[in-house]
Amino acid sequence: MKILYLNLDRGIPVEGDKGASVHVREFVAAAASLGHEVTLACTTRGAGNPPPPARLLEFAPPPADMAIIDPIERRERVRIEHDWSVGDRVLAALASHGIAPDLVYERHALFHRAGVCIATRLGVPRLLEVNAPLVEEQRRFRGLCLVDEALAAEAESYRGADAIIAVSRQVAAHVAAVLGRADRVHVVPNGVDLARFADVDPAGQALRARLGLGGRRIAGFVGSFKAWHGVVELVEVVASLATRHPDLHLVAVGDGPEREAVASLVAERGLEARVTLPGRIPHGEIPAWLGAMDFTVAPYLPLPDFYFSPLKIFESLAAGRAVVAPAIGEIGGIVADGETGLLYPASETGALKAALARLLDDPAGCRAMGARGRARLAGRDWRDVVRFSLARAPARLPA
Repeated sequence: MKILYLNLDRGIPVEGDKGASVHVREFVAAAASLGHEVTLACTTRGAGNPPPPARLLEFAPPPADMAIIDPIERRERVRIEHDWSVGDRVLAALASHGIAPDLVYERHALFHRAGVCIATRLGVPRLLEVNAPLVEEQRRFRGLCLVDEALAAEAESYRGADAIIAVSRQVAAHVAAVLGRADRVHVVPNGVDLARFADVDPAGQALRARLGLGGRRIAGFVGSFKAWHGVVELVEVVASLATRHPDLHLVAVGDGPEREAVASLVAERGLEARVTLPGRIPHGEIPAWLGAMDFTVAPYLPLPDFYFSPLKIFESLAAGRAVVAPAIGEIGGIVADGETGLLYPASETGALKAALARLLDDPAGCRAMGARGRARLAGRDWRDVVRFSLARAPARLPA
């Protein structure tokens, strides 16, 4: 099948490090491995990781109108103007390359509805992947001026899809509420490349030696250091365990808005010898870093509606690492408490501390949880995700 994958969100660089960038690359790579021919049309190519196996077409947004003083509104107007023009640009590029897609698969983006027009003019079905209630997310965390325009674009994009792929039940409920129907909405959680995260121990041991952390018990975090990721709280818990577990070491991989605050806290508490902050790491190197960890922690803080399907948890389990995480949203369906990791009530740092202490006190039990976690990921490979998602398309698709 010839697939046109649309990733029109300028904040998701195809070759970037954030989870959304990884998601795009992994989906496209899995589709290609299944024999599909993928053309990936994006707004931002980015850098830092190899591109997925696809014909990559980049369509930069128009320059910002500096007459609009408010930076948030200026950013939104650029997105809207980009959406108005990008459909024609994509179709012209496809024609020039002689590409005739059988299907449009689009990652939903704020203010974007161009995929509806593209699929209509191509005369092919359109699958829409929704990863978050983007209007509410933008309003809550980054600021949103043109709310009515954003809601109108969202509704049109949802209505114009033949089927919608939601990464969690919470996202599916949001989409169904906007549509007023749920029959075209399908929950498909994120996946993981099981082959890439198999047998990570040798690379992990080598990395431990290079970091001078041989013999330490390493608790790991991998993420983008956002406020709701709870890394500040995790550092405080690690500090509180220092006396009882002098061999405990935290390795927190990634970068983002809270990393400076985390680094400042580490310095303030005198934890430089107990906490390693390596910063941004290309995704291809993440298996080795997970292999260096004894277990991982995803200390999310509570949100009014936790709608994520966290890639970091799938990857930790695939690497054979037990996961400590709060029992919120979809996490309880990913981590089996006491079997593949430990769950605790969100925001209760005492319970998080107790969970870490339990794994530190029982290394053999910790390893057994990790082994069970990988074993239970059958059906969660990205190839399974792609197969299931594409099967949601209308039957008129060619075999």
